[in-house]
Amino acid sequence: MSQVQVDGSNPGGGASFSAAARAAVDALLAPVDADLARRYPGDPGTRQPVHTVYVPADAFAADTVSSWGRQALEAFDTHAATPAQLAEALGVPADELLADVHARVRAKLEREPVEDLRIDFEDGYGPRPDAEEDAAAVRTAELVAAAVADGTAPPYIGIRIKCMEAAVRDRGIRTLELFLATLLAAGPLPEGLVLTLPKVTYAEQVTALVRLLEDFERRAGLPAGRIGFEIQIETTQAILGADGRATVARMIEAAEGRATGLHYGTFDYSASCGVSAAYQSMDHPVADHAKAVMQVAAAGTGVRLSDGSTNVIPTGPTAQVHAAWRLHHDLVRRSLARAYYQGWDMHPAHLPTRYAAVYTFYREGLAAAAARLAAYVAKAGGDVMDEPATARALSGYVLRGLDCGAVDLAEVTGLTGLDRRQLDALAGR
Repeated sequence: MSQVQVDGSNPGGGASFSAAARAAVDALLAPVDADLARRYPGDPGTRQPVHTVYVPADAFAADTVSSWGRQALEAFDTHAATPAQLAEALGVPADELLADVHARVRAKLEREPVEDLRIDFEDGYGPRPDAEEDAAAVRTAELVAAAVADGTAPPYIGIRIKCMEAAVRDRGIRTLELFLATLLAAGPLPEGLVLTLPKVTYAEQVTALVRLLEDFERRAGLPAGRIGFEIQIETTQAILGADGRATVARMIEAAEGRATGLHYGTFDYSASCGVSAAYQSMDHPVADHAKAVMQVAAAGTGVRLSDGSTNVIPTGPTAQVHAAWRLHHDLVRRSLARAYYQGWDMHPAHLPTRYAAVYTFYREGLAAAAARLAAYVAKAGGDVMDEPATARALSGYVLRGLDCGAVDLAEVTGLTGLDRRQLDALAGR
């Protein structure tokens, strides 16, 4: 069989591609290559929190995180003190897996009850006199800076400002300015700083925040692009514009590389679609449609997805708590299966079922994922012939489990023969 040489000539004779034709192809596709690299850089390779906890700015205090942990533990120990009680609450088998999950959930609530906290200056805070909100912006920034300094802050923390609509725009900008300036005065901006822009309807509102952050960075001497933000998808206009185009994709582009996440707003979006209050839920068809559009728009861009929340609070007698827990657990599991790896939690008693659902998801599939990864690395085949894209998904699954504490590195290495560096490489991190 004849072989094509490195210089492109064909020693066996016959037709071949000319150097000019191949140069023309390179010239034609060079802009495409650059555009793909810019628009679709892939996953950022950092930890994604499994949830975001929202706390109104006036309720945020130095002990908010520890208080949520105490309340979550109290609910857990009262209504799910044993694996059997947790199994009964969730409607799942009381097996060895659940016993392991029960112990891990309790340890998580003691060690790191909140992974991401958003101090809310929007719906959860409402309209206040300017002097009051000014003071709250400064106070919360000082508390965040102190928590970061003493190591008590969650891995991710930040604020949700008011939206860019005319009625509240100036107020939101003022709060953001005070919060960032106060943080910066206390030291470097936290690595886990997160800003949230709510109720976005037009891409130009995203561009507006980009321009403000550019100006702040320039005036503060910060590296360009240092401050990113999440975009909350809470309106129909954020999914489908008046021109019939998918607006959310335009919003990601308008962020100019600063968008870190798209967060679905369950109740605002449902209401904007005319869904009555009794049926506003994360699993309603309008929610599934919106999140599917978000998912496709964000794929490959490095912008991560977060599902919404349930407003059914686990309080009251045990039967009532168990009913709310089962609902929450099943919704979180549903989201995980659909590749929405983050969501909102609105009450401390949501934390036990958040972690129970997340930990079960990562532990029940660990052995199978590890076996497929080991076979892929060893090229050993097996029942499933995996491709590099699947290996990325498998290693990403394992890494997410490691990041949240569902699995341990020693057990992963024992099952796969891979260390963290090798897992990161397979995941493209």
